Amino acid sequence: MIIVPPMTSLCLNSLLPLPPSSHPQKLLIEPSSSSLLSTSSSNEAPLKPIVINGDPPTFVSAPSRRIIAVGDLHGDLSKARDALQIAGVLSSDGKDQWVGEDTVVVQVGDILDRGEDEIAILSLLRLLDEQAKANGGAVFQVNGNHETMNVEGDFRYVDTRAFDECIDFLDYLEDYAQDCDKAFKNWIFESRQWKKDRKSSQTYWDQWNVVKRQKGVIARSVLFRPGGRLACELARHGVILRVNNWVFCHGGLLPHHVAYGVERINREVSTWMKSPSDYEDSPEMPFIATRGYDSVVWSRLYSRETSDLNEYQIEQVGKILRDSLEAVGAKAMVVGHTPQLSGVNCEYGCGIWRVDVGMSSGVLDSRPEVLEIRGDKARVIKSNRDRLHELQVADYI
Repeated sequence: MIIVPPMTSLCLNSLLPLPPSSHPQKLLIEPSSSSLLSTSSSNEAPLKPIVINGDPPTFVSAPSRRIIAVGDLHGDLSKARDALQIAGVLSSDGKDQWVGEDTVVVQVGDILDRGEDEIAILSLLRLLDEQAKANGGAVFQVNGNHETMNVEGDFRYVDTRAFDECIDFLDYLEDYAQDCDKAFKNWIFESRQWKKDRKSSQTYWDQWNVVKRQKGVIARSVLFRPGGRLACELARHGVILRVNNWVFCHGGLLPHHVAYGVERINREVSTWMKSPSDYEDSPEMPFIATRGYDSVVWSRLYSRETSDLNEYQIEQVGKILRDSLEAVGAKAMVVGHTPQLSGVNCEYGCGIWRVDVGMSSGVLDSRPEVLEIRGDKARVIKSNRDRLHELQVADYI
């Protein structure tokens, strides 16, 4: 058995039967000794470890864990912190510490674009993942269309200040030439001062400085192009993730995606992201996952308002959803991608939950909401200043 610090080891048990040609990563996350002691003292059975199958993570068994789903963040660090705090997993003292014990968090993509603190959010989530694993929890991400667009070099929706963050981050990396991973995890603590220093030196004419803008585009290209430092960070995550009986993706999972192979899709997207594109044999961008109206990260089939559909269309969409869930072995799906003006909600017998509330100031600037899952029950939590408000509870058993 190979020990993976701080509280992980390889495990031989897989969650689902896999094709003979597949050799997924199998990672086991043990609850900390303190968690085991507190559980046993309350006369409850000790928590079983989290088992992760796939590289990037694709199938996760997280017995008896509370699961939190967080929607699109789009570069708004303040709203990201708010969402994690109302979920009860992030400290409110400004120190960005994990307080969620053995909770599992899933962020459903679109951290990039429309906001200025994208890299800081990525850094925060990685830091929290390490802290969560030390307590028997975990933080997962799935990539959305804005992640794949940036790796492709499509910067149409990048905030001007996000280009500045890329310049700052590249300069900052020079101080950590031998340990880029450490630099990335520390960025959440360092970025505020870098941003403050940058803004103090800016002038009115900077907004028309073409040379500076070009420098920002180049910095972003270096970081996000296939094989780039941040493209490789995104490659650590898939576009589809199943945790227990719930499947998470950005746009929507369809039957032909499952038929193609969920692990295969994740592996192909990850390989494309982390492979330099300046070679003849470089992998192509996986169309089924990242391009087209019915791809995993772009589909809006399940996010349309049912009031805009007739009975036949509702029946057809419901059948596609049921077929997809049955094929992937899940009871419900959680998606982002399409801002929900009514807040987090469910449709089709609560077989689909839509968790993008447009919380970023670059989208709708709405109040953060998160979805809490316990077993087969789900509820929506949103902030109302200092108190939490339960919106919905749905029983799937």
